[in-house]
Order: sequence, then C-alpha cells, then structure tokens
Amino acid sequence: MKRLTLFVLLLISAMQLSAQEGVNKATFCYATNGGVELYLDRYTSTETFAEPQPAMIFAFGGGFVTGTRDRDFYQPYFNHLAKCGIVVVSIDYRLGLKNLPEGTGMVDMIGYLNNAVNIAVEDMYSATNYLIANAGAWNIDTSKIMVSGSSAGAITALQAEWLRDRGAELAQVLPEGFRYAAVVSCAGALFSVKGKPQLSADAAPMLLFHGTSDSNVPYNKASVMGIGFYGSKYIAQKLKKAGGAYMFYSAEYVDHTLAGTPLYEQCDLIVQFIRDYVLEGRHLQITTEVRDIDAERKPTRFTVKEYLATNYKK
Repeated sequence: MKRLTLFVLLLISAMQLSAQEGVNKATFCYATNGGVELYLDRYTSTETFAEPQPAMIFAFGGGFVTGTRDRDFYQPYFNHLAKCGIVVVSIDYRLGLKNLPEGTGMVDMIGYLNNAVNIAVEDMYSATNYLIANAGAWNIDTSKIMVSGSSAGAITALQAEWLRDRGAELAQVLPEGFRYAAVVSCAGALFSVKGKPQLSADAAPMLLFHGTSDSNVPYNKASVMGIGFYGSKYIAQKLKKAGGAYMFYSAEYVDHTLAGTPLYEQCDLIVQFIRDYVLEGRHLQITTEVRDIDAERKPTRFTVKEYLATNYKK
C-alpha cells in the first residue's frame, strides 16, 4: 500500500510539472465577507484567444473545517482545464464549521451546518460577481461561467445552483437572469432544512461523481424529517424527472476518494462534459455505473449519526 501511495504521489507530481507549462497563475482579493479577506487564484492558458472563454470556479474540500484553494492535489485539474481554453478560478471561502464548540448536539449541529453551507455559497456568489465585473479584462464569456468543487466544495457548488434555480433570497445578489452554465461535483450533495429539495428543467447541467460507499457525503440521502443532505443519486433522479440535463458517474463500493480522484483521473471526461453540455448545448441524461468486480464489498448505507461521526468525530 505504501508503494502504491508513493507511486500515485509521484504520478501527480509528474502531471503537475508537465501541465504547468503553458499556464499562467495570478492571485486577486475578490471580496471581504464577514470581516474576512477572500482571495482567488486565476489560471489561464498562455495562448491568446480571440473569443471570450468559458470560466470554471472551483471550491476546495475539507468538511467546512479545513482546506486551501491552492492545494497541490488540485493543480492537474486547474492546469488541464486552463490549457483547454477555460479560465479557472480557485477560491477561498469561509469555513463555518471550524472551531466548533465541544459537545455540540444534533440540533445545534444542524444550525451550524446550515450556516456553514450558506456562507460558503455567499462567497461563491461574490466570486461569481467578481468574474462578471472583470469579464471584459479577463476575456470571459459570462454565459459560460461554471462551478465545481470537491466534497464540501462540491456541496457549495451544487447548493449555489440549486438556490439560484429556485429563486432563493440568498441568490438575489446574482445579476437578473444569470444562470450557471454547468456544475461539476465530486462527491457533493444538497443540504436542506425545509424538506426534500426539488430541481427544475432550467437547472444547470450537472456532472455528478459519487461512490456508493461514501460515508462522508451521502450517495443518495441522509435526512431526518426532511432535514439533511441529498446526494448525487437523489439529484440525478430529480433532474431526470424534471427533464434536466445531467451526467451521473456512479462507482459501486467506492468511498469518499471520488471527492478527489476525478480531478486527475477524469479530466478528459470533465472536458467532454463541458464540450457537450456547455459549448454545444446538448441536453442529455447519462448515467454511467462503474463496478470493479475485484473490489472489496463495503457498506453502502449509513445513518445520519454515522455521517456526522465520520466528518466530525468530536
């Protein structure tokens, strides 16, 4: 196992060194929210494009407790998209579950989670507005701004589009008529305190990666009386029923590793999704079920308490 881990790390490092050639990186302060200065890193191709380019906003993972926008692990993803002519913007956002009080109970935890997701979404909206304001100087096509994320960042990206889709008050800061062009979610979910979330046919196309044995973020759902997380399987089902566009990549017996591995293993699939659903405007519903017949059989059902214990052991 140690040799395999070392091999993966060396592979990622080699990919980073190769991909960094032909990519420029610049850092900007995009907002001050809640007294916190928030920064973004912009990755662009060194190639000059005559037409405005699509843009991808990325939010890191870390359970709303930890994480950084410039983690080395994410670099292959940023560089790959940048070299394909997509302006990549990796953002800071406020970590609402950092330094939770000892002995936090279930009821209080719901409130903390709701606040953490909301302030992360607020920051993503601020970054979106910053991109729109600088679209001319940065050569960005504002009709093709996408959002993506890993784990908590994927929750943030999905939540941002869901709130926009249902016209929530939090989303009113976005320009009238604005719509994200797509969402790329690596082991993400929606969080609701007001019953089962619904999605319309007008929701942005979504690429959803998720493993059936994920004990960090629910693959389907984990809720009590309509309060909880609703994962990729649930989202795909709602989009299918509503007539929305999606690509659902489901991996049997895979755990939370799918929050990260698509960012270097599935870059080509992500680019294909962008080309088909965003650039060509195709309205597709695709489900890909992957099963490694030699994989270890792992649990696929978890309680709400088990999800919380996995993420927040205190």
